[in-house]
This record gives sequence, structure tokens and C-alpha cells, in this order.
Amino acid sequence: MLRDRTLRLQYGSRMEAVCVLGTQISADVFGAAPAGAVSFSVKHTAGVQVEVITDDQSQVAPANGGKQWPLDHRTILKLSMNKASTEANDNKVTVNYYGENGGPPIDQAGVFLTGVGISLDVDADREGVVEKNNPRKGTWTWGPDGQGAILLVNCDKDNPFISGLDCDDEKIFSKEDLQDMSRMILRTEGPQRLPAGYEMVLYIPMSDSDKVGVFYVENPFFGQRYIHVLGRRKLYHVVKYTGGSAELEFFVEGLRFPDDTFPGLVSINISLLESLTEGIPRAPIFTDTVVFRVAPWIMTPNTLAPVNVFVCSVKDNYLFLKEVKSLVSKANCDLKVCFGYMNRGDRWMQDEIEFGYIHAPHKCFPVVLDSPRDGDLKNFPIKEILGPDFGYVTREPLFEVVTSLDSFGNLEVSPPVTVNGKAYPLGRILIGSSFPTSAGRRMTKVVRDFLYAQQVQSPVELYSDWLTVGHVDEFVTFVPLPDKKQFRMLMASTSACYKLFREKQKEGHGEATMFKGKLLHTCFPGELERNSFLIPERCIDWNRDILKKELGLTEKDIIDLPALFKIDKMGKAMAYFPNMVNMIVLSRDLGIPKPFGPIIEGDCCLEAHVRALLEPLGLMCSFIDDISSYHKMLGEVHCGTNVHRKPFSFKWWHVIP
Repeated sequence: MLRDRTLRLQYGSRMEAVCVLGTQISADVFGAAPAGAVSFSVKHTAGVQVEVITDDQSQVAPANGGKQWPLDHRTILKLSMNKASTEANDNKVTVNYYGENGGPPIDQAGVFLTGVGISLDVDADREGVVEKNNPRKGTWTWGPDGQGAILLVNCDKDNPFISGLDCDDEKIFSKEDLQDMSRMILRTEGPQRLPAGYEMVLYIPMSDSDKVGVFYVENPFFGQRYIHVLGRRKLYHVVKYTGGSAELEFFVEGLRFPDDTFPGLVSINISLLESLTEGIPRAPIFTDTVVFRVAPWIMTPNTLAPVNVFVCSVKDNYLFLKEVKSLVSKANCDLKVCFGYMNRGDRWMQDEIEFGYIHAPHKCFPVVLDSPRDGDLKNFPIKEILGPDFGYVTREPLFEVVTSLDSFGNLEVSPPVTVNGKAYPLGRILIGSSFPTSAGRRMTKVVRDFLYAQQVQSPVELYSDWLTVGHVDEFVTFVPLPDKKQFRMLMASTSACYKLFREKQKEGHGEATMFKGKLLHTCFPGELERNSFLIPERCIDWNRDILKKELGLTEKDIIDLPALFKIDKMGKAMAYFPNMVNMIVLSRDLGIPKPFGPIIEGDCCLEAHVRALLEPLGLMCSFIDDISSYHKMLGEVHCGTNVHRKPFSFKWWHVIP
């Protein structure tokens, strides 16, 4: 990119200038003419191309100066070079001026030119290779045919001996740290030295200083070392010009995820500066710009294959752990147990973190979105909890103290869907619209703004304020299927429970069963029906309509699981018996809260009903006892576990938001 550069030629003298390959320099012919001149000719070396522009008409000037043009105040020369110089000032352009009577020139003006190639390059076509001078490297577009480079937020901890995340410091400790960064190459061609008064500067806008960091690779005698040159307090870096054909390698890291104040785009510039005159700062005569988009955080739905299952170990969930371990063994994935010294005594693995990942053409790694509730994971042994190469991000409200109530709750994300012709190939995140405490409402807004800013999993807001805990997973989840739809949505349904118990009553099975030593009321008309059927069912139906509209679903895509809710003193709903929708999904294997429903003919009628709904679809149901360890504390199996899953094969940058 040329910066309004016009040479003011002077007759009787020769100037010096650098011409960057692929750009043009304007030369004022009329202003340099001596008195009495009426025409001119142009002579130049083979390495320079000269166009004479008059009245918007262009003519190529022959190298031998054999053609003359009438002198006019609107006439300018356009100078360009397509080959780098081997020495400074090895090309020249000479303008000869002629009087009315012709004859030899009455005077001359000229310029010595040095051709220099400068290209700041990135992986603009997203194929994993830093190509040379991609014409669209300075813009960023979405879609399969889009262009523009991608940055990862360097939010993991490749060095277990440092306290913070990799992006928190200005050092590189390992090769693994470099692999999280995007390569950027400055390619230069030209003489061994630039003419006096020129220098190259790499810089970023002040607005990007907290969003991007750049490291330069040096090769000293005893091996490579990496120098932090841009980001935070460093807005510019003078690049040493090395001469000849050279490639200077840089590594670029993201420092911040997109959010409501940051759309995700950052730019890096290289400028060639020219000294105009003593006492005046150098001015840019050429600038090359590359644009990166910071990769969004992507949440993984239940339909993706599990890799690791995480569960907390606390003093009263031994039997729960044993049953989860059995389920994980069936699903052929790994179980990661977070012991007390890791989890600070917290049993709620889902409340604390949500699993997702970030992806660029050169790297993909998992990233957890952490609620700041009870502190944050980045100050604890994250490698022991999550394993190597896990990233971390948290969202906190500005200017307010984080409390133990600041949990964003359990997010859910749908499988890929198409709605009214628009595809959502990474699904849509489901988030509760409000929380029962002011701290929860504040936290929900912070997380909602963060999720909207990621752009690739267009959030759907559901109404969850009717629940005591207020989690979306208390009334909806998804299971994978091998058919055309690829999934079914499961919803808690009090009407389905009411209908099932009515049927059993008509069949003559009206007796009750013991519920962990306490009498489970006969689930038929009465106070239980009035409180646990009418209010929650209307709220669930409200969300059902939203989900059908926003996910493009029909009734045949939805399976209703029996559920009952009771109303607390605040008028909020909580599960009356273990909520079976609040399950863990491991491909075909489902870990479902054991409902302890009425025993009819030797079987729990609720378990039998759910098996009849799901097992014909190829799903395997395992019922896990979470009464004492989770249900009594207003949670279930899903709240006490979390799953790290394989990422989508679909590339997020192919999305069209």
C-alpha cells in the first residue's frame, strides 16, 4: 500500500528513492521544469517501468528516451519496479527538458531508485501454509471460500512450573507453546543495505495491544531464542533489514477471546519509513497489513464422541463414583477423578466448567469455560485436573466482587441443525434467560454476551427462572441417533409422568413404593398434581415452543421423559424424584438418574418406560443412584459429571453467521 507518495523532481540534480516492488511512485514533471522548457523526454534503466500520464491517458515511456511529450502542469510520471535491486541506487530515471527551438536538452532532472521487495505474510487461505503475498491477507471473510488468517488464544499451560496461563506472560518456554501460535513471515528482497534514512517498523494499533502478542525468532550462535516484540506495552518494533532474499519468522498469539467489546479481528502492519529532512520524523512510504480473527470458543454437544469423563470425589459419593466408572468402561472412554485437593471440595463438575475447544488450521485443543464460582481453575493444578494441552477461559463481571453464587449454570448446545434454510453446522448454544439470584442474573448476562460474540453457535435463550436452580439441563438434553436427523431432543414432561401413572392406576397398580426410607406419595390426583403438574408443564411448554422454532424441530424429533416437580417456598420448581433428563450421554450409553418410581411387577415403572422409549433407538440405559450424593442437593448425574468430547470435523471458519 502506497502512502500518497509524490517525488518533487528538481532540475539540475538527481534524487534518491526506494521503490517497493509492486507499488508506484508519482513524479512531478512540470514542477521540476526549468524556465523556457516546452517538452520533455524520459530515459530509464531496464529495471524501471515508466508511464507518462496526461489527461487520464497513459503512455509507456521507452527506455532510450527517444520520444518527447509536451510539457503540461497535469502531466506526471508513474515509476515502478518489478525486480529487486542488487545494490543501492542501481536504477535511475532521467528527465530531459527541451526549449521551443528543439536541439539538445536545456536541463535535466532525475532520480536514482533502489528496488526493495517487502511482504508480510500469513496463512490467509487457511491451508496451514504461509503463502507469499496473498492479495486478500489484509481482509477477513467467512465461508468455504473465505480468506483471512486465524489466531488461537494461547490459554493453556504448556509449562507446569509457571503459575499463570501461557498468554499471561511474555516468554516462550517450550516448542509446545509455539505450536499454539500462528506463524507470520516477513519476506524481503533487495541490496545488502537500504539507502540512508530508511527503516522498517512492525506495529499494531493501540486498541489491539491487549488482544495480540508477537514473538520474533532469533538464531544466535548457541541456538534459537524468542523475543517478545509486540503486545501489551509494546506497540512497535524496528525490524533489522538483513539484505538479499530473507525471511524473518514471527509467532503470533491471541490474548483475548471475542466478547461484547471486541469483535475478534486484529491487524499487524509493516511499514517502510523514509526520512524526509533532518528534524522531521520519518514518514511511511509503504505499508503492508495482515488481519487475523481470534478463534471462537466452541462448545461440544452430546452427539460428539466422548474422550474423557470427569467427576469429583467427595466424602459421600463413593457409590455414585463406582456406578459412573462402570458406565464409562462400557462407553470405552477414560475416567478422570478430581480429588479433594484439586476440586476444593466441590462436587459440581458441570456447574464449575463447560467443555469446548478452539481450532485453527495448525492446531486444535480443548478449552474449558469456567465459572468464577469458588475461585478459578487457572490458579489450581489445571494439568492434574484436565491433563496436558487444555485451555482455560473465564468470564467475570467488571467492577463487581465475584461471590460463591456467581455460577453461569449448565449450558447446553444442540447438535447441528438447519432452520428455515439456514444451517447451524456447529449447533446452537442454549442458555437460561435469568437466574434466581441477582448474582446469577449478572453472571448470566456476562456469559450470554460472551457466547453471542463467538458468532458460530448462535445462542438460544430459554426461560429457566421458574426453576429453583435455574439450569437448562433440568428440562432438556440431546441424544445421538444414526438416522437422517442424527439426534433426538429429550424433554422433561410432567404430563408424560401423569399419563404413565394414570395408566398404571387403571391397570390396578396404585400402590406406593419406599423412596430411600421415606414414603413416596402415590402419584395421582391431589396436592401433588396441582403443584407439580400445572405450573412446571406450562413453563416447559413455553421452552418447547422456543426450541421447536429456533432448532427447526417437529414433535417427532422430541421424546418426553416422565418428570415431576415440587414447588419450594419461593414458588420455584425442583425435581420431586431424580430428574431423568439430567443425564450423562456417552455415545450410545446413557447414564440416567435412577428415579426410584413405583415398583410394579418387580420393576420401577419409570425405568421400564424410559427403556421402552430409548432402547429401541439403539441407546443403552444405565440408571445411576444419585439420591444422597446429588439429588438431595438439587442436582443429578449430569451436574456431577462432565465430558470432554472430540471436536467437530466441520471447520468453524466455513460458517456464514
